[in-house]
Amino acid sequence: MKALEQKITAEGKIFPGHIVKVGSFLNHRLDVNFLMEMGEEIARLYKDAGITKIITVEASGIALAVCAAYKMNVPVVFGKKASAKNLSNNVYVAEIYSFTHKKSNFVAISEEFLSATDKVLIVDDFLANGEAIRGLISIVKQANAQVAGCAIAIEKGFQGGGDKLREEGVRVESLAIIDEMTDNSIKFRE
Repeated sequence: MKALEQKITAEGKIFPGHIVKVGSFLNHRLDVNFLMEMGEEIARLYKDAGITKIITVEASGIALAVCAAYKMNVPVVFGKKASAKNLSNNVYVAEIYSFTHKKSNFVAISEEFLSATDKVLIVDDFLANGEAIRGLISIVKQANAQVAGCAIAIEKGFQGGGDKLREEGVRVESLAIIDEMTDNSIKFRE
């Protein structure tokens, strides 16, 4: 999605350690009109996949997931990172390591919101090593549901997580893929 690449170039900030900050439009301050365009592109990519539900992890993936779900007319379920009093004991759980935050979280989704009849699209803002996606795939499998694919806003292609998932047969559609990154430049995959 050229518009996303242009937005990353214009508004993104690069930090040491291969961190690209897009808080001005994607995961802190939300450019809702642009997010809706991204959601429309995800809906176009998966229009024939029979999606019944979108899942993501709180918090940064929720906005994009909601925009895609709106365009696809399906519900969103997000994995909660901390044990909450309003979650029942009947949950699917996976441990997910965050590259950005350098820590693991247990993510839970209530069994009542994910079933074996679901065909699931996983949506997230970033894909680096693939740990969040693997955790969500594990949760979908625990529910005996089907993973139709993954839709990612920004993939850090140089970290290999997306390519490994594709090699394993997971459909991964990223709206922008960063192939190379230095402390002051970004090169996108052609």
